[in-house]
Amino acid sequence: MGDPKRDGLSVSSQKAVLVGVFRPDEGFTREHALDELKGLVSTAGVHVVGEMVQFRETPHPSVCIGRGKLDELRQLVESSEAEVVIFDNNLTPSQGRSLEQSLEKPIVDRSEVILDIFATHARTHESMLQVELAQLMYFRTRLKRMWTHLERLGGGGTGGLGAGRGPGEKQLETDRRLIDKRISDLRHRLREVESRRERTVSLRREQPTVSLVGYTNAGKSTLMRTLTGADVLVADQLFATLDTRTRRWQIPGFGDVLLSDTVGFIRNLPHHLVASFRSTLEEARHADLLLHIVDASNPEAERQIRAVYEVLEEIGVACSQVILVLNKVDRIADKSMVDVLRRHYPDTVTISAATGDGIDRLAAIVAQRLPGGLALVDLETGTGNGRLFAWLARHGEELSREYPDESSSRVRIRCRIPESFLRSIPGDDLIISRVDQPSSEGAFA
Repeated sequence: MGDPKRDGLSVSSQKAVLVGVFRPDEGFTREHALDELKGLVSTAGVHVVGEMVQFRETPHPSVCIGRGKLDELRQLVESSEAEVVIFDNNLTPSQGRSLEQSLEKPIVDRSEVILDIFATHARTHESMLQVELAQLMYFRTRLKRMWTHLERLGGGGTGGLGAGRGPGEKQLETDRRLIDKRISDLRHRLREVESRRERTVSLRREQPTVSLVGYTNAGKSTLMRTLTGADVLVADQLFATLDTRTRRWQIPGFGDVLLSDTVGFIRNLPHHLVASFRSTLEEARHADLLLHIVDASNPEAERQIRAVYEVLEEIGVACSQVILVLNKVDRIADKSMVDVLRRHYPDTVTISAATGDGIDRLAAIVAQRLPGGLALVDLETGTGNGRLFAWLARHGEELSREYPDESSSRVRIRCRIPESFLRSIPGDDLIISRVDQPSSEGAFA
């Protein structure tokens, strides 16, 4: 496909100048406007050697940043000996080309950085397919900027059919056809993956399901490990988790639920990434309850909350069954930050996934909010019904066990089980008697 201007997408170990163009009404301060981009490029392994921020109502249609600022940026790039310029904006293909011609340096935008991180962190076959699809969709409109042979278009005669169509343009058409075919193949394979995932999710409908969603690096994986004991990757970096993991979480007084961790969201998440990861987010779409995990110690917490809700709306997830979980309270010196979030979002619970503070309260609230709640029942069965006893140990809470007499082969068990499980209690030799429906307070007193 020709000689590339740069080696793929990776910006690792390169010296970079960071640039951001923001609207004045977005609420960013000059000192912290690039904080999130710094976190992204740090995860990507970039060395930051300079920064530039501009506030303007709309990005410049040709070069994003203003013409005067462009001259300043050129001087900053030269003085810092930067190898690449990274924008916190999603640039159009024409903006990228104009900037590269003016600065004579590779230009990387926000989407490229995120794609680079995703490509680095993809581990499973599914996530690799998703990342490749997102990359191809992004690159398809940017081929002219990626290959040096396209800089020598034209030549060889004038007029007539195909005038000015040099070998570079023919190669561009070939590249686009190859990319279109690969995109079609990837979409077909991902539809198959999505169909399998939908079947898997539908088979779990008898089991209550809870899904963790939230901004990237909010602490979802740490909470998953705390709640389930699962050996999942916990890393203080953005997008450490790309694949959905599902584990059993035993809630005291309720029983087992299936808990799923999902890929983290971020402000201005590229739409082609959302589309590519739709199958991964299937768990969140079908969950009975969502736990929206928020890094309450982050000064941008409210902005991150809004960004997550925007992505949930984009993928068609109803936000009515959401519990807002304010995490990392152990890192907050000024507790007024939490008070502000509570005033703006009353239906919240505060925890520290790292220390375990608030985990019991979270479990109690989840049990209250899951569909159906708890039922108090008496189960009468034979003493040899091991299948029922094993099921009850997983899904319910045994309160008492009585035998009519010492010689009896029957046993009566009073227990609490999720309402939704009443019709799936195993065993043929079984009598079920409903006692009453306890209140949520009674269940967790």
